[in-house]
Amino acid sequence: MIPRLISAADAFAVLAISQWVILWRERSRFLLGKLKSWHAMLAISATLSASVALAEDFKTVSGKVYKDATVSRIEADGIELKTKTGISKVYFAELPQDVQERFHWVKPEGPREPFYRRWAAAAEDPAVLAKIIAAGASIIASVGLVINYIRSRRQPTIGAGRTSRRKAVHRAQR
Repeated sequence: MIPRLISAADAFAVLAISQWVILWRERSRFLLGKLKSWHAMLAISATLSASVALAEDFKTVSGKVYKDATVSRIEADGIELKTKTGISKVYFAELPQDVQERFHWVKPEGPREPFYRRWAAAAEDPAVLAKIIAAGASIIASVGLVINYIRSRRQPTIGAGRTSRRKAVHRAQR
């Protein structure tokens, strides 16, 4: 993704410079000799050399060196490097710490202990088991109290009970 952004930035810079050259020429049409051709050449060469300057040397932990490599793609587990000899994928685990930090890679943690094992270990201790049971009982009792309070505050509905409206009208006419 970064190479696409860089190439897009290069294209944008070339477009901006060419627009600036056109605008300057239009403006300097009335001022003869104000725009020198070396101004435009300097601006365009500075923009194009920026993409060449992004090539660098990458050295792995094992000692392998990738000379004048550009990063063509960044993936979750490594980077793809484009060199004169071809394209290579280098995993972040093989790169030095500073390169890993530059690409914001964090070494994944090992698998955690399963949840049920921690509960089983806690249940082996009678005091901890008693605390777990007491906490569960207090939560259930609290929920029960809240439900009873809500039911006591509810107003009874006024109107026809379980009969339909047609039957209620028929009974009223009798």
